[in-house]
Amino acid sequence: MSADELTRAKQEAERARRRLAATAAELQQRLRPGSLASHAWEGVKDKGGEIADDAVGAVKARPVAVSAALAAFTLFLARAPIKSAVGRLLDGGDEEKPVEARPRRARKEGASV
Repeated sequence: MSADELTRAKQEAERARRRLAATAAELQQRLRPGSLASHAWEGVKDKGGEIADDAVGAVKARPVAVSAALAAFTLFLARAPIKSAVGRLLDGGDEEKPVEARPRRARKEGASV
């Protein structure tokens, strides 16, 4: 091996070391927890936007069906207050019930409604 070849080989080895160091630094940057979390968050935001767009499209395509489903879901969630309100309406409002009309557990001595 001549001196010129040896010099070129050393220069090539130095360039390869610099490329390797740059690649390692880039990998360290990409694999930092903050960078990983940031990339994951961006992916979630993108996917969330796509899901929202799909939902808007579905509502626009079938507004009556979506409205009916939301109304049924709301009624399901509000079933206890609705049942209570209907019961009060049918019983004549918020008037105090006579003792005989109260449930047995409330008739015991000292018990109040």
